[in-house]
Amino acid sequence: MSSSRQRQSAKWEASSGPAWLPFAPWGLWELNLLGWPLAALVAGLIWLGGIWQWLAVGPAVLLFLIVYFFRDPPRRIPTDRAAIVAPADGKIVDVTPLEHYEFIGGPAVRIGIFLSIFNVHINRAPDAGRVVETNYTPGEFLNAMRADSAERNESMWIGFETLESPPRRFAVRQISGMFARRIVCMLQPGQPVTRGGKFGMIKLGSRTELILPAGVEIVARLGDKVHAGSDVVARWS
Repeated sequence: MSSSRQRQSAKWEASSGPAWLPFAPWGLWELNLLGWPLAALVAGLIWLGGIWQWLAVGPAVLLFLIVYFFRDPPRRIPTDRAAIVAPADGKIVDVTPLEHYEFIGGPAVRIGIFLSIFNVHINRAPDAGRVVETNYTPGEFLNAMRADSAERNESMWIGFETLESPPRRFAVRQISGMFARRIVCMLQPGQPVTRGGKFGMIKLGSRTELILPAGVEIVARLGDKVHAGSDVVARWS
């Protein structure tokens, strides 16, 4: 998928949903396309009764999994001005110092989060600021648990900076997985973001990385399970 094609597809996908909507706005197409036929099939089989109602178990389980995958539970966003929150739900699998990160202009630290198919897949901004630039990179669809998947898989990179003076820069990478073939990112350069604000998702299992300048206090530890927008993974010094 080219970057222009991705931006075009983003235009017809809701940039945000109603506050009361418990589902990811970027999953409504799948929910409507697959959910209603499955619901009708389940209802029809149950209505027929007898052995037919037992056949409803299969489509009922599939319907549950689809609805469960696109869920969008509310999150309590920390108000601490120094807080940097997780950009994704999942497990911390990587906390790696980097000698130099070009966008940050110096040493940095990378925090990698692995998302299983059972995690909420909505991505959220780690801190308030604005988008500086974005870059879509085509690639492979390796298992997101593999170390080389971060470099070889399809990804969407977003560079941010805080609004204070001087601004502090940080970045997020949405990385596809073995089954994740759809990265959604609604952000454009110059667009403001709020801490914990939803900006996209990766459909099915995947990986999300947060890159911060060296010197920040890293709160997250390997193996920690975090929730996007609510769990603090680092703090500005």
